Amino acid sequence: MKIAVPTRDGRVDDHFGHCAYYTVFTVVDGKIVSEDKLASPEGCGCKSGIAPVLRQTGVAVMLAGNMGQGAKNVLEAQRIEVLRGCSGDVRELAEAYLAGKLHDNGEACAHHDCH
Repeated sequence: MKIAVPTRDGRVDDHFGHCAYYTVFTVVDGKIVSEDKLASPEGCGCKSGIAPVLRQTGVAVMLAGNMGQGAKNVLEAQRIEVLRGCSGDVRELAEAYLAGKLHDNGEACAHHDCH
């Protein structure tokens, strides 16, 4: 399984669609075995084409800060589970997810026109 986190300077980027890159953690038997960076495309998260790219690389979970409903819908259409309201160090966040300590906050970002 792989977990992706929108990242800026090693921390969760507050806005999924404008992150510097995605940190992708590979998980085997419930433990992180590798960490890679995936470049973030230009533009709005829901229209950027990143969702199928993430899916093709094996991403099953997206741990994000803020995210519009359009981006969430596009990711979920690719069978990627989305948890919003995340913050902090990306590795600590991924480990918290694996420990069952994270839940989606249910809030969609609405300050842009990407629906």
